[in-house]
Amino acid sequence: MVEIFHKNRKAYGTRKIKVKLHERGLTVSRRRIGRIMKQQGLVSTYTLAQYKPHKTACNEATTANILDREFEQSEPKRFVVSDLTYVKVQNQWHYICVLMDLFNREIIGHSVGPNKDAALISRAFATVKGDLRQIQWFHTDLAASLRIKRWMSF
Repeated sequence: MVEIFHKNRKAYGTRKIKVKLHERGLTVSRRRIGRIMKQQGLVSTYTLAQYKPHKTACNEATTANILDREFEQSEPKRFVVSDLTYVKVQNQWHYICVLMDLFNREIIGHSVGPNKDAALISRAFATVKGDLRQIQWFHTDLAASLRIKRWMSF
C-alpha cells in the first residue's frame, strides 16, 4: 500500500489505493487503508486543505461609486486604489495588500502577512511615503472596504 502511494506521486487516496490493491488480488476495506495511511503519516496531496474564502455578512449600506471607472487621473494622490489578494507560501496562505496611485500607477504602499486583518491594512498605509492627508479619494472593492472601515474605527 505504501509503495502504491509513493509510486503515484503521493496523490492516491483510499479509493484509488483500494482499486490498485484489488488489481493485485488483495481485498482491503477503505477504512483499513485509511487507518494504515494515518499510522504511516501518508496524506494525499489532493486531500490537503484548499483555500476557501470566508463568507461575511452582506453590507446593507450603499456607497456611491465616485471613481466610476475613470482610471486616468491628472493629479498625484487624488485617487488611491487598493486590493487584497492571497498567495500560497510553503503550504500556507499569505495575504498581500497593495495601495496604488492612479496618477502614475505607482505602488505607494504594501504589506504582506499570514492574516487578513486590520493590521495588514495598517502596515500598508504605514509604508506610504508622505502625508496621508494628501489622498483625496480612497477606492477599493467592497470586501476590502469593509475591512478598512473596521480598521479606521479602531
